[in-house]
Amino acid sequence: MKAATLSRGERTRELLLDLAESAVLEKGYAATSIEELIAAAGITKSGFFYHFDGKPALAKALMQRDNQRTEAAFESIFGMAAARYADPLAALLDGLVELGEMAAVSPNAYPGCLAAAFSYQEAQFDDDHHALMREGFLMRRRQIRKRLDKVAASASPRVAVGLDDLADMGIAVIQGAIVLERVRGEPGILAQQVDLYGAFIRRLFQPV
Repeated sequence: MKAATLSRGERTRELLLDLAESAVLEKGYAATSIEELIAAAGITKSGFFYHFDGKPALAKALMQRDNQRTEAAFESIFGMAAARYADPLAALLDGLVELGEMAAVSPNAYPGCLAAAFSYQEAQFDDDHHALMREGFLMRRRQIRKRLDKVAASASPRVAVGLDDLADMGIAVIQGAIVLERVRGEPGILAQQVDLYGAFIRRLFQPV
């Protein structure tokens, strides 16, 4: 939904989500306070609680929005790659390159960053939050798996491999590289690791 079509209340809610997302990415969920978000948004405490009945509800909304945005990003990136290349393998590899380039340009906007930030502090969350995190990662698996299905339909892998496992490998590469970048403070690791995963996929499905 475009900002121009949002009501004042909806704009305030989105602003709180944006502020919370930036704070969580910068310093983590536990260190993010309702008070700082209220001050940054320029609203009253009652204004915050009009939209969210507490910090857990805010976290749930952030997770839901992140899952939706990540799925939309995967669909857009791989959809455009499929439009450029008739060959499923070429389309998958092109999509992976696009993911890497997105990471290089906007590391904190990269799909999956917020999921990684939340996963660091999973003890802070209840079963509903854990279910949202799990669904988010399963969604990422489905996004890669359905592209791998098309590749496998036209070219057999060199070695026996489960496509779910191969999709999970891609997610592990992405999420692990996000952690490496943040801990080591070295931009470019994520893009490099995505490129390496693409090279592995290319080699796996190329004819002997």
